[in-house]
Parts: sequence; structure tokens; C-alpha cells
Amino acid sequence: MANLTINGKSITVDVEDDTPLLWAIRENVGLTGTKYGCGIAQCGACTVHIDGVAMRSCGIAVSEAIGKQITTIEGLAGNGALHKVQQAWVANDVPQCGYCQSGMIMAVAALLKEKPKPTDQDIDEAITNICRCGTFQQVREAIHAAANA
Repeated sequence: MANLTINGKSITVDVEDDTPLLWAIRENVGLTGTKYGCGIAQCGACTVHIDGVAMRSCGIAVSEAIGKQITTIEGLAGNGALHKVQQAWVANDVPQCGYCQSGMIMAVAALLKEKPKPTDQDIDEAITNICRCGTFQQVREAIHAAANA
């Protein structure tokens, strides 16, 4: 049993301590916006915020997340309004299949919190999520749009 704080709510999950956080979020809590991609923390589809830092949840054990603030894509929007990154994603027609997009959005939201006006180099260094559809140009445009919102 582990007590986690996800999207501001205290939630008890009945899992082994070494269970990947991704599976606790998806299977035990039922928040399926965080996606399984590669399972080895490389693709970024499972990106969530842990204490405000973008992290790949497939590579983090539940025991490592206890006592920390976990934010999933479901918790990014606030007060009934989409986060500015989500708004930019829609306005710039970023998603094609959309599978990787929740992780990408979470990575971008963390980048903009750290660097409100990122350069292209900042984006290249920070956003290492993989999009099989190849929407990287639209992603870059949406990041700049969100930074200017």
C-alpha cells in the first residue's frame, strides 16, 4: 500500500513498492491520459510532473513518488480552462495520432515553467519526447505560441 498525491488528491494504491508509477496511475487510479510507450523511460509518452519536474513515470517506482506532488495531464488544466500549452496545441494543430501528446505537453509545460521564453536550442535540449508522426515542427511552433501567450 502506498499513499500518493496525484493532481492534488491523496490516493492510496495497493501495489508493490517497485511497481512503476505509470502502472499505478493508469491501472490503480484510472488516469489513462499518461500513456505507456517504450517502458524504458526513453520515448516520453508517460511524462508526468513530480514536484514540478517533468519525469518519465515508467522508470520511477511508486516508492520513489511517496510524499511528492504528482501531476498528470488530467491535472494540468485549472479552473475549468486548458493550460496555455494545451491551448497552443489545439491552435497549432499539433496532434496527428495524439498518442505521445500528453507526455509531450507535460514536458513542454515544465520547460516553460523553468524557461518562460525558450530558444530553439532550449527546446531541442529539453524536449526529447519521441513523436512517431513527426509533428516536431508543429510542436516547436506551439511551444513558441504558448511562451508568447
